[in-house]
Amino acid sequence: MPYSCCMDVDAELELFHQALANAREEIRAVGERLKDDLNREERALFDAYISMLDDSSLAVEVCDRIRQQVSAPRAWAEVMLEHVRRFEAMSDSYFRDRAADVRDLGARVLMHLRQQQQSQRDYSENTILIGEELTAAVLAEVPREKLIGAVSVKGSANSHVAIIARAMGLPAVMGAQDLPYETIDGADIVVDGYRGELHVHPGAELRRRYDSIVAEERELARNLDHLASLPAETADGHRVRLWVNTGLMADVVRSLERGAEGVGLYRTEVPFLLRDRFPSEEEQREIYREQLQAFAPRPVTMRTLDIGGDKALAYFPIEETNPFLGWRGIRVTLDHPEIFLAQVRAMMKASLGLDNLRIMLPMISGLGELETARKLLERAHGELVEEGYDIAMPPLGIMIEVPSAVYQARELAAHADFISVGSNDLTQYLLAVDRNNSRVASIYHALHPAVLRALQEVVDAGHAANTKVGICGELAGDPGGALLLVAMGYDVLSMNATNLPRVKAALRAVRKADTEKLLQQIMGMHCPEQIEETLRAYMKRIGLKALLQPVGGQ
Repeated sequence: MPYSCCMDVDAELELFHQALANAREEIRAVGERLKDDLNREERALFDAYISMLDDSSLAVEVCDRIRQQVSAPRAWAEVMLEHVRRFEAMSDSYFRDRAADVRDLGARVLMHLRQQQQSQRDYSENTILIGEELTAAVLAEVPREKLIGAVSVKGSANSHVAIIARAMGLPAVMGAQDLPYETIDGADIVVDGYRGELHVHPGAELRRRYDSIVAEERELARNLDHLASLPAETADGHRVRLWVNTGLMADVVRSLERGAEGVGLYRTEVPFLLRDRFPSEEEQREIYREQLQAFAPRPVTMRTLDIGGDKALAYFPIEETNPFLGWRGIRVTLDHPEIFLAQVRAMMKASLGLDNLRIMLPMISGLGELETARKLLERAHGELVEEGYDIAMPPLGIMIEVPSAVYQARELAAHADFISVGSNDLTQYLLAVDRNNSRVASIYHALHPAVLRALQEVVDAGHAANTKVGICGELAGDPGGALLLVAMGYDVLSMNATNLPRVKAALRAVRKADTEKLLQQIMGMHCPEQIEETLRAYMKRIGLKALLQPVGGQ
């Protein structure tokens, strides 16, 4: 939830009381609507919610914090978390179980607070959104033309929301711990998304340096504009497909303007994250149709719902001790085939007359999951044909994201229509590093020798089975990383639209034979920092210094 130093206490108090009233009314309405379907004990839960909202001591606690210059959403969250912890600490199991009820009630009121806050908020030009834990839904609430940066106390540069921010062209800093939020509202701030640094009240010299970087970036973007209509091929004629990762309709125009040849990853979870309930099959069809139509006849690869880990749905909570090793991706949708069937039916109906749909399965760890998913897809396709839809069976591919899939890549490639490496999660699982944990973020390295060897093994296995192999992780959007991937033999590189011109410029400046020599040299190295430095030196030597990330305002 975004927060700031509360400057208007009376307005925040009014916001809080109105949110309580709205939540109370909503709970009463739901209880009334369901009263005939609930037993006496279940109906009592609604009464308990109402009595908690009517509890004056709860409201007094929150109001006291607001008067101490804490925003209404933050004050409510702090008080409710204290109550949750009290319940969880009780020895009686009945009371421990009530912690979930308190947490649910807290979330309901927070939702109303956020809706009211957003409807009342007038965002200024050059807004930087600051939150304790930003989400894709929160980013989407700010008018895009006014949003220029994002800062989150939790998470890391490799987290899902950071990737979404970069895809939107926003500099983002994640894991900004010890953030002085009480004094930050309305301040001049520099968000350095390259180095993950935040500068509050920057001095004249620092500001001049960053203004210079911004000017250089804009100039580079202008100089690369002419590449949009040119093919993505190396100087010695090796052709590579450059596709984009998308999730919002706002991505479409930018992607096409920059010469995207297709979509390597459409994140279908984004529309789910932006709602307070599961979208219906028809709502999904309309969303998917927009994407498929916008890119037609170019291929659009739609990943089935990938929730769990750092992508939580408020209306479908998954409480786990270790969510990244738990119930996420394909595991959720195969356990709930009704979600999977509705989604792939919507995708196929959306592709009617376009035939540019490809469906991709996330988090595949073995052949059984692929075969089960294919049977469900064939069932959905058969149903649609019986209903009179003239739709071709779309290609079904998988993401290679977990080590078990790397070592079964040849078998998986033989049964899939295409494979695509999700290098962000693969890196996290190979290195045993939670990419949202800022404490260990420094260990996460996309150029780690183990990661590079795994990437080479996957593309070799795919080609041995005559299956096309792509990659849709962040490494594909890094110009230096792209050179190594082309040398390995990847057929498709998929990235955010912002990076596409840089990657194309890098590819067109080199010979594939030279990248293969570079790869051979790098594969003999044992230290990720040495690999990174070797890659940077190579790019500087061949005249591609401008495509490297700026370092420290230099």
